This record gives sequence, C-alpha cells and structure tokens, in this order.
Amino acid sequence: MSDERNFRSAYYEKVGCKNVEERKSLEILLKEKVLDRVKLKQFCVRYNVPSAFRSLVWNICLGVLPVHTECHAFIVDQRKQEYNDLVRALNVMKIVDNNTPKPKVLYAAFLLQSNALKFETSFQTSRGFCEIVQFLMPYYKEDAELYWLAKGFYYCVHSFDHDLPKLIEAVSNLLEKEEPIVYKHLKAKEALDNLPYESCFESCYAKIMNYPTLAKIWDKLAGGSCSIFVYVFLCLLMHLKHSILKCMTQKKYSNV
Repeated sequence: MSDERNFRSAYYEKVGCKNVEERKSLEILLKEKVLDRVKLKQFCVRYNVPSAFRSLVWNICLGVLPVHTECHAFIVDQRKQEYNDLVRALNVMKIVDNNTPKPKVLYAAFLLQSNALKFETSFQTSRGFCEIVQFLMPYYKEDAELYWLAKGFYYCVHSFDHDLPKLIEAVSNLLEKEEPIVYKHLKAKEALDNLPYESCFESCYAKIMNYPTLAKIWDKLAGGSCSIFVYVFLCLLMHLKHSILKCMTQKKYSNV
C-alpha cells in the first residue's frame, strides 16, 4: 500500500493534481474525534488549506476551538454568549452604539475582555486588530465567530513581536541578494530602515492583498510560521521596483 500511495502521489504531481493527496491527508486528520493540532499546523505550513476546510482548520490551529470535536458545539455557544455579553456591556457604557463600525466594536470588545479598555481609549490605532477584522468580515456572517477568529490571529501575529528585528534583517539580506539595485537605492536614501515593516506585519498584509492570495499566507501564519512575512515583503518590494527607483526622498516611499 505504501508503494501504491507513493506512485499515486508522484503521478498526481506530474499531471498537476498535487493537492489531491494533500486534501485526502487533511480529511483523514479532520475525521479524528480528538484532532492533532500539531499535525494540522504542520499541514498549514507545508500546504495550502482547501477553502472548504479553512475556517475549521484556522479555528483549531489558533486555539479558538478545542481539539475534542464533541465539545465544538458547546464551545461555539459559550463563545457567542461571551461575545454578546461584551457588546451589551459596551452599549451600556455608551462606548459603542448602532452606528459604530463593526471593526471598532470588535476591537472595543477585545480591549474590554483583556482589561485594557479605558474611557479615553482611541480606536484610531489597533495594532492590526481592526485591519484583520476588516479583511475577515466578508467571509464570516456571525459576529461572534468573526471576533474570536480575529482575536486568534491578533495574538498569533503579536506572539512574533520579539522576532521583528530578525524579520527586518532577513528582508534586508534577501533584498541585497535578489535585488541589489533596489537595495542600494534604498540604502543610499536612508529609507531601508524606515519601510512600513511593522504595520504590514501587524495587519498581516490585510490592507494590501486580496483574499485568495492572502488566505494562503494566513494558512502559514495559523501554522505558526512568521518567516512567510519576510518573503511577502520581499515580493512586494520587487513588484514595486520601478516605482521605488523613481523615489528620491523618504517621504515619497510611503506613497509607493
């Protein structure tokens, strides 16, 4: 059987159907009563998650849902009740109302739940939370589900905060190797250290890329890999190569 599977996998790959075996592997993992979060994360890092399974896989990998599938219905109900309680409290305190944009409502709920909400809190900067919500909104109709998943991605992203200097250095090193002209230009204009690394990483590129592409990047993030951010940032710089080379001052780089 092992030889047969190996032969079949090689054949599928040759004819461009590599994801057939990957999908079957994921289906097998998801049939277990007790899911293996480690293996699911490994799958996310190695492959693209099929869209039909993406929501469930993300929720498991980010810890929104437990690995015991028989508990899922109960946990979803409890999460929904908790979210509704948070929003009700925000309305009573008159921090939000029916006219408050949904990303700000969810961010306020997050601050309240994490004991970080203050009456003078400004919702202008959310360190990527509102951007993550904005990106997910078209694909999740239930506000409670949207809230918990956005919170999961937010915590996942900021678990890599201590790696930010290394990620920036990696971008610089790869740019010097792959696009030395762009690297030298940015270095000469003293712009290399002032590129919007942090805002791009915090928002998971939500303000820059569309769903099909970005969802595949978020698969890697859900799997626990932050190195994908380096390669995405590098690709963006390479894509914008001609525009970057036309910029003569640091201020103009922000408009590229």
